[in-house]
Amino acid sequence: MKVVVIGGTGHIGTFLIPMLVKAGYETIYITRGKSKPYVDDPAWKKAKNEILDRNSDNFVEKVIEMNPDIIVDLINYKVEDTKKIVKAIQDSSCCTHYLYCSSIWAHGRSEVLPVGRDSLLKEPPCNYGKDKYESEKFLIEKFRKENFPMTIISPGQISGGGWNIINPWGGVDYRPFQIIANGETIFLPNFGQETLHHIHGEDVAQLFFKAITHRNQALGEVFNAVSGGSITLYGYAKLLYEYFGKEPKIDFMPWKEFCEYVGNKKETDLAYLHFIRSGYFNYEKEEKLLGFKPKYTNVETILDAVKSYVNRGLIKINK
Repeated sequence: MKVVVIGGTGHIGTFLIPMLVKAGYETIYITRGKSKPYVDDPAWKKAKNEILDRNSDNFVEKVIEMNPDIIVDLINYKVEDTKKIVKAIQDSSCCTHYLYCSSIWAHGRSEVLPVGRDSLLKEPPCNYGKDKYESEKFLIEKFRKENFPMTIISPGQISGGGWNIINPWGGVDYRPFQIIANGETIFLPNFGQETLHHIHGEDVAQLFFKAITHRNQALGEVFNAVSGGSITLYGYAKLLYEYFGKEPKIDFMPWKEFCEYVGNKKETDLAYLHFIRSGYFNYEKEEKLLGFKPKYTNVETILDAVKSYVNRGLIKINK
């Protein structure tokens, strides 16, 4: 079977492409030719790379011309793009499974935990989440009314070695890691009980792979690609002090003072969007239907990324 992966060298594709190749799928991955996978693997030599830009006028037509049995859409951020590719699939009848990458950002503020995955009453607070949510609703309606062969997968905060992960301040700045590595006092917002949900990119790829190989169980479903555990900001900071062999020095500030302390509006705006969600998600449905079980806990995922920071000299260790 032929699989076309749109966005093949990013957080998910880095691991998904080798999985597909090793399982015997004819694998084509679409990129703009500007990036390489985070992890090298000999399997990449057996996959075919097509250079295409999603913003080009004939993008969808080019994808359909590849005659894929399966399309994995990892870089779809606009509901209009979802509608275009669904129409093209329906007109061509070439694709028997369309997998759409959504996000837990499609959820709004947490109410009852763990957060469900199937609700059509989500209230995302940002444009990114709103577009993901609109695509979810569109695809679910297409499945229910027209039997369109879709699966939706919503990753948590994708992390791991090689890229910037969400830090204990809710942004991607290296400063909180360095403050802790230095053994200095770090301040957290409120009481440090907001939560983050890191998941390793390899585990997100695993869930996409499981959905492909368990097609009948996956059709029409919405799955969470999550690690099964959220970490509080306090727990996150304490974990890092322990990792760097330092005595925890953690204090707290009201939100307004915290924003002034961080001193970077872009970072605190991002933090706000993470903190107001503060979700906790499980993978019971994913395990039951697809046999999914994460390889990494959220703590292992965080530490994998931190080790990468140290190895690349992004965090300095004072000896």
